[in-house]
Amino acid sequence: NVVVIGHVDSGKSTTTGHLIYQCGGIDKRTIEKFEKEAAELGKGSFKYAWVLDKLKAER
Repeated sequence: NVVVIGHVDSGKSTTTGHLIYQCGGIDKRTIEKFEKEAAELGKGSFKYAWVLDKLKAER
């Protein structure tokens, strides 16, 4: 189990999403899809956060 604690917008989801990707928990195609979607919304750096942030309100 892993617990990540931090202030709002401190990078918790981004860091954890990147860790999941680096450990092979999510494939490159999915990250590329998130990267494209994030770029279209002007949030290109959010691609790893979206591994965890599934709801529109979270994004």
